[in-house]
Order: sequence, then C-alpha cells, then structure tokens
Amino acid sequence: MATSIGSQDSCKPTNNNVGCPPQNGTASVHGSHPPSTIASSDATLGRHLARRLVEIGVQDVFSVPGDFNLTLLDHLIAEPGLTNIGCCNELNAGYAADGYARARGVGACVVTFTVGGLSVLNAIAGAYSENLPVICIVGGPNTNDYGTNRILHHTIGLADFSQELRCFQTVTCFQAVVNNLEDAHEQIDTAISTALKESKPVYISISCNMPGIPHPTFSREPIKFAISPRMTNKMGLEVAVEAAAAFLNKAVKPVMVGGPKLRVAKAHEAFVEFADASGYAVSVMPSAKGHFPETHPHYIGTYWGAVGTAYCGEIVESADAYLFAGPIFNDYSSVGYSLLLKKEKAIIVQPDRVVIGNGPSFGCVLMKDFLQALAKRVNKNTTAYENYHRIFVPEGQPVKCQPNEPLRVNIMFQHIQKLLSADTAVIAETGDSWFNCQKLKLPEGCGYEFQMQYGSIGWSVGATLGYAQSVPSKRVIACIGDGSFQVTAQDVSTMIRCEQKSIIFLINNGGYTIEVEIHDGPYNVIKNWNYTGLVDAIHNGEGNCWTTKVRTEEELTEAIATATGEKKDCLCFIEVIVHKDDTSKELLEWGSRVSSANSRLPNPQ
Repeated sequence: MATSIGSQDSCKPTNNNVGCPPQNGTASVHGSHPPSTIASSDATLGRHLARRLVEIGVQDVFSVPGDFNLTLLDHLIAEPGLTNIGCCNELNAGYAADGYARARGVGACVVTFTVGGLSVLNAIAGAYSENLPVICIVGGPNTNDYGTNRILHHTIGLADFSQELRCFQTVTCFQAVVNNLEDAHEQIDTAISTALKESKPVYISISCNMPGIPHPTFSREPIKFAISPRMTNKMGLEVAVEAAAAFLNKAVKPVMVGGPKLRVAKAHEAFVEFADASGYAVSVMPSAKGHFPETHPHYIGTYWGAVGTAYCGEIVESADAYLFAGPIFNDYSSVGYSLLLKKEKAIIVQPDRVVIGNGPSFGCVLMKDFLQALAKRVNKNTTAYENYHRIFVPEGQPVKCQPNEPLRVNIMFQHIQKLLSADTAVIAETGDSWFNCQKLKLPEGCGYEFQMQYGSIGWSVGATLGYAQSVPSKRVIACIGDGSFQVTAQDVSTMIRCEQKSIIFLINNGGYTIEVEIHDGPYNVIKNWNYTGLVDAIHNGEGNCWTTKVRTEEELTEAIATATGEKKDCLCFIEVIVHKDDTSKELLEWGSRVSSANSRLPNPQ
C-alpha cells in the first residue's frame, strides 16, 4: 500500500458428524493407549493413507479412476470410515474437495498421473488462493520406471516425466513423491500435517505398485497427529496491543471490517468478541460474507466500495480509524482499485502480523490472540454505528411483477431470501450471483461460500457437490449462471448418485453476463441449452431428481413450494429464464470500474 489501500454404489455419509480439525490446526493425541498392532498382511501404505484421512476428518474422497490409481482406490474403499465419491472429471473432483474443505476443514481428491493431475490443477490453484487444506493424491508411475529413460503413457512423450510435479510445486505448499516404501510413512504424514498447519493444498504422488505391499513402518495403527500450534510472541503481542489501543482510543468514529483470512486465522470468535467489546460499526469484505453473524446488532453490511451495502461504504471510508482483520485488497475486492481508504488510518491485522498506520509492524502476533487481548484494552465507541443508524434508509422493494410478466432477477432473489435458515447454505457462482447473493441477509447459522480471489467460472457445481456431502444436515442453495454451468455440468450426475437434496437455481440469460459488463463481444454469447432436458437425461430415471423451467413469478413461487414440499428429499433443478440484460446495478458499476483498471495504458518506459 502506498497512500491508499487498494464403495461407489452409495455416497451417503456413514454419519452426520462434521469432523473438523481442531482449532489452531492442532490435532491432539486422544487417550494414552499405545497404537494397536496390525496384521502384517494389512500393514500397507494404502491402509495407512486411508486411516490418516479418516483421522483428520475426511469421510469422503472425490476421485476419478485411472490405471495408475486403481490399486490405491481399492485400499481407500476398503476403509470403513471412508466413502469414495466417483466424479465425472478431475476438475470437478478438485472443486468438490474445495467445497468439502470449506465446511469440514479439510478435503481430499484422488486422480491418475498427469492427465488427471493436470486436469485437477486448476481446482487446486483455487484452493490455494482460498487457503483451503486439500490433499491432492495422484496415482504415479511404477517404481521401476523412475530413472530408466522409458517413455510412459499419460505423459507428454518425454523420458523425464516430472512435468506434473513441477506444475504442482507452484500451487501446493508441500509435494511428496512416494516411490520408496522406506520413507513412505514419513512423506505421507509430513504432507498431510503440512496441509493442516499451512491451510494450503498438498500434492502426494504414490507409485501404482506400492499401495498393497506390506511394510514394517505400517505395522501399527498410526498415532494421531499432535501438531504444535503456532505461538504468539508474548512481548510482541503486548506492544502491538498497546499501540493499537492508543491508535483506536484516540479516534472519534472507528470502524472494523472483517476479511477472508478470518477463516485461515481461525479468528471468527475473537472477531465477534472484539465487536462486542468495542461497539464499533462492523462490516465485512465481500469475500468474508458468512464469516461474521449478520444478526449482530452493529453489523452494517458488505464493504465493497461503490458496490457494497448502501451506507456501509460511506461509514467505513469516512471513519478516522479502521481495523481490517484478514483483508485481501485485490482489483476485484477494491472495485478496480477505487476504494477511498488511507493507510495512515488503518490497522491491518493479518493471521500472524499487525501493521498500524504508517508506523510499526509487529510479526509473530496471531490474529486470534491480538483481537482477544485488544478487546480488553479498547474503549467502547459506538459513534460510527450511531452515525450509520441516523443516515440509514431501508432499502426499497422491487416493483411488483404483473400477472404473467417475465420474471426479473431481483424478484427471484426476493424468493430465495425467504428460503434461507440455519438449515441452509448458499453457494454463489462467479458472475452476477456474486452481487445478488451479497444482498441476501443470512440468518444465524446459514452457510455462505463463493470463490472470489480465484474466480473460476464453473467452480460452484463441484463445490456444491462437496459442500453438500460434507454437511448433509444443511440443504445447499446454489445460484449458477448458464455460462458457468456449461463448464462443469456433468457432476449433477454425482449429486443424484449421492442422494443429495440441494436446490440449484440455473439462471439462464444467454451468456457470460459478468464478462459482458467488463468488455462485451460476440464471444460472450453462448449456445442455449435445454438445461432441464439435460439434467433429465443425466437423471435417466435413476435416483431422486426433479426439474422445472420457470418464466414468471407465479411459476417460480410454485416451483419453490414444490421443492420445499413434495420434492424436499430430491435434488431440485430450477431453470430460471430471464432477459439477457437483467443484471444487478452493482455489476454494472463494478464492471465499468474493473474494465477501467484492466485497460490502463502501460507506464512510460
């Protein structure tokens, strides 16, 4: 910042427990009994890996079989606590592991060598950008083929077949190539524990001839992980809190803003504690929606510059001090670098560092500890919230539809709002759903997820599959544009196979609307599909799935009543046909600002 801050037959879970890894990434040793001895014939790498996954909270792995991973999959499905979810392609398997990790704390996918690995790579990059611990397991070449100058299938035809590894090195925090049983135990455990500690994806390649070979290192049940938590420097914490308290207590109208890194810092409760103690007006960045209870008395909405919640931007940007907890200031979250923030007014709290204005920076200070300690030192100051309350005018309601009038998107989201409860979760696809879903008011306990940093269209289909599988007690409501759906539509098949009960609203407006508002061209128009016909073909009379097409509010009302009544135990697919130019006003504003940022001329050389 300069002067501004810019078995495959059944996919149902064996139980409803949500086995998240413990707080601070710590997995404690449970009980004092020594690990039991395993029969020598069962003391295999494949069994060890399966047990490790179950131990850290993974009950489902998302896979695509290939000849290099088939033996490994045999061992994974033999584990009683693990269910294999066969996906239609590797990209969706990766997206599903991403969605699973958002709810469960960790996810896993299994693919084959290179053709599978490079296909899943995009999803792993997205998980990396969102700080999600995804265990990406690849079935690798036979151990006898390493260093032999042989050319293998599923490669690019060179004797050096390390291309996959080199690609994963940039989007994972640890890479393990397991082709020797002597160090396989160590490599697997190091990879998995690193994923939990760093909250990032890891890559594990396992030679295809190794999963079923017994080895003495696997002769006992694995001892549960006891990962040492990161520790705050107590002296640094004291000085940082003293400086921050002095900074905030002299301010007249301070505010606080939550960012997406609240998740990786595991600081949600600490952030709420600080909000309660300080009395500040509280907002969240768009990518942090769902990380703070919107029922909190001082919550004022999404801070997203010119396209955020009404009056929220004015309160934040007019404050004389703002505390940002876990922010990411990129071109999208800053609306084309147009936020009116000043560095000298900001306290930036990252997961392990605090920076105060133009002054000092304190490292080795964990966000959770800092916010809890600061809550005890800050003076209560409700000025900013009182100012918000004075200027606030309730938002207007969309013009009521006339009988049989073509359905408008804002009317559709009025009806989606009524669906939300503690028993639901919202998945918002990249596109105009970003903006429309931001305006939804989340009841206490309602989940909310979207992928803003990476913004990969099509993410939501796999993510819906994974999230719904991880939390079967919630009904997922997915809002997906037609263009995005065309990228990853196949795994609606897997949702049906897994007996999921999500409601998918397919918004059919004839193209890539978000791209149109950034830069229009004929490439943004897509071939229209019969989406309900497609899903009916995928359903093919097997499993529980219900589809319908709606064009008016009356039809939408009837469809939602059916989805929540007679078809509440089905996967429900509702195709909503709207005008191609029916977009949120926020997308229109955001698109023009991002377009301006994208079209900046090169600096003079």
